Amino acid sequence: MDGNKTVEFRAQKRPLLKRITSTSEFSVFVALVILIIAMSFASPVFMTPTNIFNVLNQISRYGIIAVGMSLIIISGGIDLSVGYVVGITACYCAYFSSEAVNMPWPVVLIVILLMGAAIGLVNGLIVTRLNIVPFIVTLAMGKILSGATLLLTQGRPIFFNSYLSLLGGGYIGAVPVAVIVMFLAVVAGTVFTTKTLTGRNIYAIGNNERAATLSGIKVNKLKCLTYVITSTLCALCGIIVAGNLGSADAALGKNYETDVIAAVVIGGVAMSGGEGTVWGSLIGAAIMGILKNAFVLLGVSAYWQSIVIGIVIVAAVALDSFRTASAEKVHKENAERIAKESAKQAKNK
Repeated sequence: MDGNKTVEFRAQKRPLLKRITSTSEFSVFVALVILIIAMSFASPVFMTPTNIFNVLNQISRYGIIAVGMSLIIISGGIDLSVGYVVGITACYCAYFSSEAVNMPWPVVLIVILLMGAAIGLVNGLIVTRLNIVPFIVTLAMGKILSGATLLLTQGRPIFFNSYLSLLGGGYIGAVPVAVIVMFLAVVAGTVFTTKTLTGRNIYAIGNNERAATLSGIKVNKLKCLTYVITSTLCALCGIIVAGNLGSADAALGKNYETDVIAAVVIGGVAMSGGEGTVWGSLIGAAIMGILKNAFVLLGVSAYWQSIVIGIVIVAAVALDSFRTASAEKVHKENAERIAKESAKQAKNK
């Protein structure tokens, strides 16, 4: 028994630097640094404070939603309705705050966040109770929300003036409020996933749902929680986007799901579930934001932007598959080596 413990200890013991550099987040961070250095030489405007805060403001909406999307994908799910949740909550925020309704801004804030939570709860309950694939459930929810948004707006923008606009267009010093909200969301998400039992259980579900169930983890409840958190963050993002524009229309939130999923996967979250970090998703969102900003600064056509983003998504998923396969191979080799050494020590006794 003591020999077995010694073998396990040696197998797990690695230098701190090696543990840091071997993570997927480190490689993504290096890619981000290289991209920043390259852009600082390619465009003199890139490193100006105005442009930096502009980029941060742009990625804030993706970064906020990526916190929730990370939880869903880590648990083994997916949510394709996030962009539509942003759209409908932004439009209802504008509608409730418009002169026609003129609800107090604290009431609007609470109602919109509850609306987002309710949408996430419906997604979660359908996925867990009816055992329908999340891809289909959230895709269908997106279509429903798209139609509901068009019914509300009738295809026209809704203008409003409210204190909620400060969330999207306000500044604290030189820093946009939306950027501060994003970092707070990332910090909260990181603490939740690393320091709480509930957060660690979400990883367990993504690694092996059956084993998690047998160990007493309330799988369905936690899966529902991930969808509720994500849609609530989408509602917060809807308020920010509407506040930034001072209006909302049915086109808001379009293609957000693509950018958010790309950011999460680029940031090191495994599509197979059970692996990844919230702060890694923030790095992925930063890479997406800088790429889009680079296209604008370098005068690249918008058509090429879509092509490059598509290539980046495919490359990120391919890298994720390669990383997962490599990790499984290493794990299998380590397990076989430990088993052989344990058997050898037992034979020597």
